[in-house]
Amino acid sequence: MKKFFETISNMWKIEELRNRILMTLGLLLVYRFGCQIVLPGIDSSQLGGLVDGTGTDQGIFGLLNAFTGGAFANASVFALGIMPYISASIVVQLMSIAIPYLQKLDKEGESGRKTKSQITRWLTIGICIVQAPTYLFGLSAFGVPDSAFLMGRGLDFMIPAVIILVSGCVFAMWLGEKITDKGIGNGISLLIMIGIIASMPQSFVQEAVTRWNGVGGPMMVLVEVIIWFLVILACVLLVMAMRQIPVQYARRTASGGYEKNVMGSRQFIPLKLNASGVMPIIFAQAIMFVPSMLGSMFNDTTVGQWIEVQFADIFGWAYNILFGFLIIVFTFFYTAITVPTNKMADDLKRSGGFIPGIRPGKETGDYLDKIMSLITLPGSIFLALLAVLPAVIVKVLDVQAGWALFYGGTSLLILVGVAIDTVQQVNAYLLNRHYDGLMKTGKNRKVA
Repeated sequence: MKKFFETISNMWKIEELRNRILMTLGLLLVYRFGCQIVLPGIDSSQLGGLVDGTGTDQGIFGLLNAFTGGAFANASVFALGIMPYISASIVVQLMSIAIPYLQKLDKEGESGRKTKSQITRWLTIGICIVQAPTYLFGLSAFGVPDSAFLMGRGLDFMIPAVIILVSGCVFAMWLGEKITDKGIGNGISLLIMIGIIASMPQSFVQEAVTRWNGVGGPMMVLVEVIIWFLVILACVLLVMAMRQIPVQYARRTASGGYEKNVMGSRQFIPLKLNASGVMPIIFAQAIMFVPSMLGSMFNDTTVGQWIEVQFADIFGWAYNILFGFLIIVFTFFYTAITVPTNKMADDLKRSGGFIPGIRPGKETGDYLDKIMSLITLPGSIFLALLAVLPAVIVKVLDVQAGWALFYGGTSLLILVGVAIDTVQQVNAYLLNRHYDGLMKTGKNRKVA
């Protein structure tokens, strides 16, 4: 504990790091303040249906509310959160595979990245323009009575409300980019993380009070906390696990007027066990809307009613079996498009490196692709198990839905991934100033 406080003191001594931390905290505070501002024309006292279990507290809307830090349920100016920007980024990334213009931008360096970022921003605005009126008209389905709309839902309310929601998302996107540039950590990820953390204390207190006064008592609360820490440990292992491929570099030396190659330094290519992060879960969750929609379209039949009921419950067995299968499929798909093994082999060849026992060029690319496929299989299964773990916790331990979401899935993986990335950036500043980092030992130490 003494070493921890010394590290905090060292962080405060570095002026640049101190300013970045304060900037990050200040911008996050602005975002959290905006999440509490209700849209003009909506009576906040009548929004209870969104959080009393009849609305967003159940199903997929509970996840949306968690990612926006309660702004979704508050009908806040930040109700759309940062998710439209995430959706736009995914679309642009996938379109880069098929559209030559976007592929050309990837090769243009910094100017190409700026143009691509601008395309993502405009696409974010387009997605917001579609999502904002959908959200406003859908509030009734989420349990908000018509009397909550003080001016009704005519054009005099809808047009300003849509403009405010779109502006709120754009402002949140700007906050995230400013945190990345002027603060510490990835700004967009931190906005999602702070939204998830915002609902954690309330969810835990509700679960603890229910257990304390009901089945299990204090001992059951302790068991749940121990299981939660074990799941966090599993998430850390998944995020940090990697396969190191040894690489040998040749070094040219002059001898007697001639140049010859001698064996140089030995390094490694790190191939992550879960190279796709949480993206397969996000893709799978987007697809999981489809079965319930199809069921509602054919709810006049027995099969349609069964599908609608089964796939509307995110903690149901049918939902999670299909959910886990889609995660495995999308893990392979996303890894294939984001880990360019052929390009890695070409770069390695141009830099004079080679994998011992493997010929440079195509054979190296095939070897890296084979290794990537072998480690992706257990990684995808592990990711799928973590994603469906909240449903298992609900069914086996009878944990409340709000607290169960923190036992795995997108929420916990985002928390762990963002925390590790932020700690690594802080460590880089400390180690450059010859201070011990937050993690004094282990692979989490990262030198800039």
